[in-house]
Amino acid sequence: MPDNRSDVPATGEAEERKTSGGGPATVTIAYIAESAGVSVPTVSKVLNGRSGVSDETRSRVEELILRYGYRKPPKNRSNLVELVFRELESMWAVEIIRGVERAARRNKVSVLVSEFGLQDAPARTIDDTVERRPRCVLSVAWLSEEERDQLQAKGIPFVVFDPNRELPDGVPFVGATNFRGGQAATRHLIELGHRRIGLITGPDHPFCLARTAGYCSALIEAGLPVEPDLMVKTLLTREDGCAAARDLLSRPDRPTAVFTANDMQALGVYRAARELGLRVPDDLSVVGFDDLPAVAWADPPLTTVHQPLADMAVAATELALALGRGDDVPQVGLEIATSLTVRESTAPPKG
Repeated sequence: MPDNRSDVPATGEAEERKTSGGGPATVTIAYIAESAGVSVPTVSKVLNGRSGVSDETRSRVEELILRYGYRKPPKNRSNLVELVFRELESMWAVEIIRGVERAARRNKVSVLVSEFGLQDAPARTIDDTVERRPRCVLSVAWLSEEERDQLQAKGIPFVVFDPNRELPDGVPFVGATNFRGGQAATRHLIELGHRRIGLITGPDHPFCLARTAGYCSALIEAGLPVEPDLMVKTLLTREDGCAAARDLLSRPDRPTAVFTANDMQALGVYRAARELGLRVPDDLSVVGFDDLPAVAWADPPLTTVHQPLADMAVAATELALALGRGDDVPQVGLEIATSLTVRESTAPPKG
């Protein structure tokens, strides 16, 4: 992907400056915002003479800017959206990149894909990103508190994509309706007539917990018991999904259907079913989550919850760019709707 580093006007970048006005040794736009009790985009609007700020707030921010001697930094922000992955091996990375590039083209900015925080990769940290001074940063899965502080101190807006851990209030993120997705998958199996529905879930990430909660909600709604013996927690890989499915399907009272936390686990269920002489969907119905392109070509094609990764990536990019422009953003936490894609891996149970 191209890395076009053309210079554009900076909007609200932080510059470290010395002060004798009672503030810290270095003054940033984030410090001005905190002192004034307003958001960073609001200070950005004042610095750039934009509307949308009350006279009282503008006066308060301008007084703090004058008191601490803050000055806008040189206009050297790169015309770049930086997309940060912790690992690039997952199949859905391509869908995320596709969505970010779609939004970047529309906004006439370039995309740089970075990978850091890996044990087996060259040491790369958020410092490298800060030095590049991108227009905004999209981080897949998580940003540590220290990394968020570094970006905020330099006035670089960021959005966490599909967070895998709880975020403090006010941290911008884009995710999916994981609870509703789990609920829709389980309801589909119940409507087909299944009563013993197994669940293979993943680590205690927020999205896995939400999908599990949706599964439990659908069972309770239908008057069915939530049976812990039918729920297995493992890693989000095909191999671990296969091992979990072997356990569930080897029992005398095995489930007639299985819902998994992601598509890779579902493909593992396919493998375990074949090993045990079971046919999908004749002997076992399977529903996944994500709707990776490859699962439409599985044998049989997989019924799964469609997580609109490309649309989520577009929304995350647009949100980060809007924060960088200082636009009024009514909501910094977005959840994009999931939908159930019914294919040939589900059918009514025998008998």
